[in-house]
Amino acid sequence: MRKLNFKKFKFLKSLKTRIFLIVFIVGLIPSIVMRHAILTNYEQRAVSVRMSDVQIQLRILANHLVTYRYLQDTSSEVVNAELAQLSNLYDGRVLIINDNLKVIKDTYGISEGKTMISEEVIRCLRGENVSQYDAANGFIEMTTPIIDTLAVSDLKGTKPVKGDMASGVMLTSISTDYITATMDVLGRKALVVEVLVIIAVFIVSGLAAFILVKPFEKITGALSNVKEGYTNDPIFVPDCLETEHIGDAFNKVLSRMKVLDDSRQEFVSNVSHELKTPITSIKVLADSLRGQEGVPLEVYQEFMEDIAEEIDRENKIINDLLALIKMDRAASDLNISQVDINLLVELIMRRLGPIALKRDIELVYESLRSVTAEVDEVKITLVITNLIENAIKYNKEHGWVKVTVDADYQYFSIEVADSGIGIPPEDVEHIYERFYRVDKSHSKEIDGTGLGLAITRGAILMHRGSIRVVSEEGEGTTFTVRIPLTYIAVT
Repeated sequence: MRKLNFKKFKFLKSLKTRIFLIVFIVGLIPSIVMRHAILTNYEQRAVSVRMSDVQIQLRILANHLVTYRYLQDTSSEVVNAELAQLSNLYDGRVLIINDNLKVIKDTYGISEGKTMISEEVIRCLRGENVSQYDAANGFIEMTTPIIDTLAVSDLKGTKPVKGDMASGVMLTSISTDYITATMDVLGRKALVVEVLVIIAVFIVSGLAAFILVKPFEKITGALSNVKEGYTNDPIFVPDCLETEHIGDAFNKVLSRMKVLDDSRQEFVSNVSHELKTPITSIKVLADSLRGQEGVPLEVYQEFMEDIAEEIDRENKIINDLLALIKMDRAASDLNISQVDINLLVELIMRRLGPIALKRDIELVYESLRSVTAEVDEVKITLVITNLIENAIKYNKEHGWVKVTVDADYQYFSIEVADSGIGIPPEDVEHIYERFYRVDKSHSKEIDGTGLGLAITRGAILMHRGSIRVVSEEGEGTTFTVRIPLTYIAVT
């Protein structure tokens, strides 16, 4: 069995189409139900009235049957005339059945003398009036007991009393053709009204769909203008609450895009500046050597050392940029493995020991518990190295750097505290920006590219971790890194 491919019906994906269909169906169903209810109610009411009217006539006629003792003698012209009149009036048929279930009179003249055995007749002889409507064949069948008052004795047989008992049954069938005809007329009129209602609902549905979708079309138009570059102004469509929310959300995205674009432009400018500075220095040094004749060997060596330093600086910037680009890739690039964090920190501190020794800075390591975590060893090594190296570079002479490793049931933490120069409060929120240097006056003295913390934060975020800094200018800085013990890949 083939399934319907709704992708072919693209118009069903339109919000305008869906609103139209919903409003149209909601308006159409009540009209159909109302038409059916009106016809059904009329039919039930008409049948009930007809039964009530005929039942009254039948009771009167039943009394005449008793009065004229018609069950014993069917020759009464008065009763026969009444029976014929009733049959003609209601376009029906009347059968008179005695207590022996024998048909003594049939207005159609085809069942006289026959025995009529049916549940309705027997129940009527017991005193019950039975009526039923056969809508399929278009007639109403009614039974009316013929009650005769007779004198009977009581249980002791000493005193005669009067009692009512059914001595016969009138089985009447009356036509409902006029009800059917009236229902046909009423049905046609109801159909006309229903068609008019459907047309009105169709028009209202179209207008509702047009009006309700109009604010979204405004949003789409505004988005198109932004996409085409005609405007960068915020979108504001206050027609309804939903469009306000969409506009607010887009404005936030637009603002974020502007920030990212400004950041990108600033980043390109900073990259250009940082890469151009060493090249300019190398050019100046080379031109100085080229413009002089008979340069002493000592000066030549000094210039070459300066050129080599600038080349190293250029190389470091390029390497950091490449590392930063790798950090911007998806987290699927992580090479996750079980790593002994305590051992890793010890190795890094041992490797950075000579740098700290040059400035007489004491390295202190404290492990509060053994930690093994699922991390990318290369990237976590980069994180720890950058933080400790920065703590050494931006420290005071004869200062200290303390590294503390701890963990709980879900995260492990690495705290790097120092007694350095600290970070001014106004610079704290910018330290993770690319090429941002806090101490610009010492940017030449302190080696660095301004990319270290940006790389560090990127590696931490790839591990679904966090980094926090607390610093007091002139007193020192503490960086705290928290990373999950178990790596959970985001699909």
